[in-house]
Amino acid sequence: MNKQYVEKRDQGCWVAGTRVSLDSVVLAFLDGLSPETIVAECFPVLTLEQVYGAITYYLGHREEIDAYLQQADAEFEALRQATNEPAFARKMAEARRQMQISR
Repeated sequence: MNKQYVEKRDQGCWVAGTRVSLDSVVLAFLDGLSPETIVAECFPVLTLEQVYGAITYYLGHREEIDAYLQQADAEFEALRQATNEPAFARKMAEARRQMQISR
């Protein structure tokens, strides 16, 4: 029996059946958080199985997901530079961090 842990929708990847983005879980994992910590501290709406499934998906599609993350960072950096206003850039950076945590 194959279980799907990640689904593609709305031009992104999501933990299947949730509103949590795959990149949010991946960024927490890449920051060194264990799957148990990701569930307990970041995304209590997810099960440990879902987090392990999302990480396994990432590891199996690492090149694709890493490219997506780099593109998102580049787009954010371009937007930040385009605003050329330090206060606005700080607010945008904080909003982005909050969005990544809450996904």
